[in-house]
Amino acid sequence: MRVEVDQPKCVASGQCVLMAPAVFDQDDDGIVLLLDERPTAEHHDDVREAAAVCPATAIRLEQE
Repeated sequence: MRVEVDQPKCVASGQCVLMAPAVFDQDDDGIVLLLDERPTAEHHDDVREAAAVCPATAIRLEQE
């Protein structure tokens, strides 16, 4: 799995950080920061959930 974030689309809700804190964080303005663009399999379910609950659809997932 490869993760991409569209920071300009981010609305700083923080849902991604709550769902997958090993993969996402937020900067001082609350905008998403991607910590790991290729998370291990143990984090895949959390990342999928984070993408699903993102109100701005700022997270894109690609299967490899």
